[in-house]
Amino acid sequence: MNRESVDERQLIRWAEALSATARTGLGFTQSLYERERFEEVLAIAADIRSHVSGGIDPEHQVDAWLDSVGEGVLGYVTPKVTVGAVVGNDAGEILLVKRADSGVWLFPTGWADVGYSPAEVVIKEVAEETGIHCEVIRPIAVVDGIRRGFTRIPLVSLVFHCRQTGGSLKPHPLECTDVGFFAEHDLPEPVAGADSWAEHAFRAIRGEDVVVDFDAPRSPPWRGEP
Repeated sequence: MNRESVDERQLIRWAEALSATARTGLGFTQSLYERERFEEVLAIAADIRSHVSGGIDPEHQVDAWLDSVGEGVLGYVTPKVTVGAVVGNDAGEILLVKRADSGVWLFPTGWADVGYSPAEVVIKEVAEETGIHCEVIRPIAVVDGIRRGFTRIPLVSLVFHCRQTGGSLKPHPLECTDVGFFAEHDLPEPVAGADSWAEHAFRAIRGEDVVVDFDAPRSPPWRGEP
């Protein structure tokens, strides 16, 4: 990954962290003085975001952040959560979907739904997106989307290794334009971030003893090397 993209990723992470801290503060404080200071932090965070390629209008971003402020516990800003499924078949292939929104291939992934455990979301998401039935084996990754460079919003991704148990390939008419099983050395193009997850995923599919992939602590967290 080139230096510019790494620098932009850092800018996004810093801006979103400042925004989250300020919005959480606004959700808990009743002090007018503190509210003014937190709103000033939001303005600084928006200015940082505006310097990223495809940057946003700072004033509109501040307004959007302010609209999302809650109160008390509901006002504590946390990352969004997605759940992904690395589904293997008897041939050792991986299940991928071609996403309708971006046109890129990726393993089935969706938002963590309220009322479902992450493993339950996996089974539901795979069936809805691909028509394939699966069983969940174990979690194999817990990663930060911004640090990994596959999202520009604060997001934690939980990825599970799964095994196909039945069903037939049938892409969701709104979410996917195609689905299929693919061998490790015959992946379709373009695949989102395969260099960061494919080897780990196929090791799990082959039944190897893989550790859970996660983002190790940096030292210090905000200036340490990725």
